[in-house]
Amino acid sequence: MLEILFRREGYSVVSAPGCKAALDAIASAPQPFPAIVSDLSMPDGSGLDVLAAAKGRNASTEVILVTAHSTIENALAAMRSGAYDFVAKPFEAAELAALVGKAIEKQAIVVENQRLKAQISRISSTEVLGKSLAMRKVLELATRIAAAKTTVLITGESGTGKERVARAIHDRSERAAGPFLVVNCGALPEALMESELFGHEKGAFTGASSKNLGIFREADGGTVLLDEVGELPLSLQVKLLRVLQERSVRPVGAAQEIPVDVRVLAATNRDVEADVASGKFRQDLYYRLNVIRLTLPPLRDRLEDIPLLAERFIQRFAAEMGKEVVGFTPDGLRALTAYRYPGNVRELENVIERAVALSGSRVIGLGDLPESISGHASAPAQSLLDLPPGGLNLDDVLNEAERRLLLAALERTGGVRKRAAELLGVTFRSLRYRLQKQGLSDDEDSEGDER
Repeated sequence: MLEILFRREGYSVVSAPGCKAALDAIASAPQPFPAIVSDLSMPDGSGLDVLAAAKGRNASTEVILVTAHSTIENALAAMRSGAYDFVAKPFEAAELAALVGKAIEKQAIVVENQRLKAQISRISSTEVLGKSLAMRKVLELATRIAAAKTTVLITGESGTGKERVARAIHDRSERAAGPFLVVNCGALPEALMESELFGHEKGAFTGASSKNLGIFREADGGTVLLDEVGELPLSLQVKLLRVLQERSVRPVGAAQEIPVDVRVLAATNRDVEADVASGKFRQDLYYRLNVIRLTLPPLRDRLEDIPLLAERFIQRFAAEMGKEVVGFTPDGLRALTAYRYPGNVRELENVIERAVALSGSRVIGLGDLPESISGHASAPAQSLLDLPPGGLNLDDVLNEAERRLLLAALERTGGVRKRAAELLGVTFRSLRYRLQKQGLSDDEDSEGDER
């Protein structure tokens, strides 16, 4: 009767004649059930067993338990175990249908909240930071092309953040709710690469004991990033070109092609044009991938971004390690910004993780940095006067220089602002204004306070 009732309400219904059958249905369902109505007492088990199995599969599944024994003990046990509600027999079918509707509505809200939190967390963890002119150009172009469906070739030295930019493009596209899968073309053995990318049928080759969808079919409706695409062997380049042109894949051992809806992004740190000229990379595939080109600048060409990146890394690693590290000493920050970073942003990230782990105070100093970086502390701040090839934002550079000098003056004078103003050759009122502008002074400081 309930199965008929719920089908009339528009639900897809799976019914089970007892506890064991219900447990089997919960375990084998392709997707977790949003809501379950179960008897509490059954010959082969308890509704509490059904509740435990449902919550074990997916904590957001709502379970309504029904019993002929309406006792406070049963109700409390069910609710303590996570049941959505408890219904006593006899019951009105319409009331139960309304209760199920509310349970499914709650479950949908919980799932949506989880999805949004995961998306926010993902965007935060993969956020591409940069206020330099070079990075602002990259981010502006990435934002403009996010809504497009075309392929994008992302180039740049190792460690410049190519995967983060690709993820940012996906997260800001209409495919954001779909999968984002990354394939490291340089890490897969050539013999397995075709199967991993395009899938295979059961028995297609020795060891193929089960069917494999492949990356492209698993990412249907989403985005695939082909990282280190320049490492693809020529035999796979031909097949990838066909996938891009026909928007379909043929699994190994399959007789027919299967349509796929996937946006392809590619990344490489190689000189692809040189590889095309030498015959290592197909020219037609290069043109197909290079519809839009994003070239990420090395960190040495965006030095004004180092304090911003370092601050974000401190926040992350301090939270992960449970430490109260909040910033740098002036010498520490000076050393960080003077170093050239052959490993780019990835190297800076590793340096900050190490520094947070070693730091015994709230600020990271020279002693927390590797010798290769701490040795730059005494180097003159000539980098502020160097014009990077990609240009810079003059206001940002001058603002950062002012902030460093203010911090250095305060550190040298033990925080006595009147003496700091004298060191900098400005009035106390001017120093106070500059500190407030930089967020280094409380708004409640009175004008006459000259400590």
